Amino acid sequence: MDTETKTKHIGRNISRIRELRGIKQEALAQAIGVSQQSVSNIEGSETIEDDKLKAIAEALGVTTEGIKNFSEEGVINYFNTFNETVSSSNFGHNNTCNFNPIDKLVEAYEENKKLYERLVQAEKEKIEYLEKLLNK
Repeated sequence: MDTETKTKHIGRNISRIRELRGIKQEALAQAIGVSQQSVSNIEGSETIEDDKLKAIAEALGVTTEGIKNFSEEGVINYFNTFNETVSSSNFGHNNTCNFNPIDKLVEAYEENKKLYERLVQAEKEKIEYLEKLLNK
């Protein structure tokens, strides 16, 4: 059966979007001001009132049209397109550095060394001060 000929099951779409967003039924229930059992009933319903759908869409961070037209194929296509875009951009495998990472590592090592020497010197001064206090 083609997805175009099937009637959209709004409750199932809500359930799937909620799962993809990592939101539990309890959290959605709290966000829209109903019980967890009500959310479970909503997710089992084929149709939902527009005002309820609007509140749910807002809580899930999507549009009502996004819920009505949701499809697994659309999500997969979106992420495939996203991955192609990322791999062809500078986020992909063609990264270039305009500095030498080893030089930066050596600089960080030298800075840590200086900080450590200052820390040791401060501890020595503290010990000398405490010894003076004890000797008095």
